[in-house]
Amino acid sequence: MRPTRRIARASAALTIALLCSPVGRQAPAQEASTVPYPALGSIEVKDDRLRDVIPEGEPLRILASGFEWSEGPVWWGEKGALLFSDIPRNTVFLWTEAGGIQTYLKPSGYTGSAAFTGQEPGSNGLLFGPDGRLILCQHGDRRVSRLGEDGSFETLADAYDGKRLNSPNDAVLKSDGSLYFTDPPYGLPGNVDDPEKELDFQGVYRLSPDGELTLLTEEMSRPNGIGFSPDEKTLYVANSDPERAIWMAFPVNEDGTLGEGKAFADVTDRVGKLKGLPDGLAVSRDGTIFATGPGGVLVFSPDGTELGAILTGEATANCTLGGEDGSTLFVTADMYLCRIPTKVTRIGGGE
Repeated sequence: MRPTRRIARASAALTIALLCSPVGRQAPAQEASTVPYPALGSIEVKDDRLRDVIPEGEPLRILASGFEWSEGPVWWGEKGALLFSDIPRNTVFLWTEAGGIQTYLKPSGYTGSAAFTGQEPGSNGLLFGPDGRLILCQHGDRRVSRLGEDGSFETLADAYDGKRLNSPNDAVLKSDGSLYFTDPPYGLPGNVDDPEKELDFQGVYRLSPDGELTLLTEEMSRPNGIGFSPDEKTLYVANSDPERAIWMAFPVNEDGTLGEGKAFADVTDRVGKLKGLPDGLAVSRDGTIFATGPGGVLVFSPDGTELGAILTGEATANCTLGGEDGSTLFVTADMYLCRIPTKVTRIGGGE
């Protein structure tokens, strides 16, 4: 989602030339193939332990530019590629080191024939299921779906208790195959006041491997980014509400439901002073939490200490660990796709 709603604007002059091609065709080579990727922002150190996470002297670098609102990055290990959403463009893009940017999937989140009247029709969070198929949180279609080999979408969840979901936003898989996802109202043209909104809350859900959908909590006003601790005993959920800009930590019960949560970080006092709100997040194998929020990507230790931040100067949507050895942090920040090396690695193998 876009933490601060804004009118879609024309792309700024590209720091890196970005010419998107039709689905399945490679885009022309980018200037960045011969020119070093330019740096963006700075690194803020609040605790010396940050240097155990981010190497000193390594900046965040821009891989591509010119997007309307980049979101939902996921590393595709089999292809050595990154997929990510551009929500306003209703498109999933693919990036590789050698080929740069390609259009991978369009439409990605809204497949209807009528004109979409809102700002965020496309897919948001992306991930790969146990079978290797791409799972998408689709704003416009108000569902979580799975992409078939023929390009069709299979609905995994689109309603709770007989009522349509709001607009699934982000998701994470548990090792038992269950899918946890958030459902704020950002994909609805009228947001929380949209006349087509059927649920009177914003939920966090669990979809079991056999297709049973369970509401885990409705206590969060704008649940957004979501991720598990390495031992899967804690579920982290971002709340992108400017009135309560927090990250919650919920204990995970043996049956997959959630216990009573608590806020492990609160940045409400930074809202309006720095661009962005709590949004997407990624958790490394050692438990480090990378959480996009006011200023850029905030870095937390497993005990909840804020170690520092990757300051982007932009409203920053999401991040994921990937790359050949799983140690590269890819960041989607407004019009940019970026990366920075780290000293930690992703949970599990490459996707």
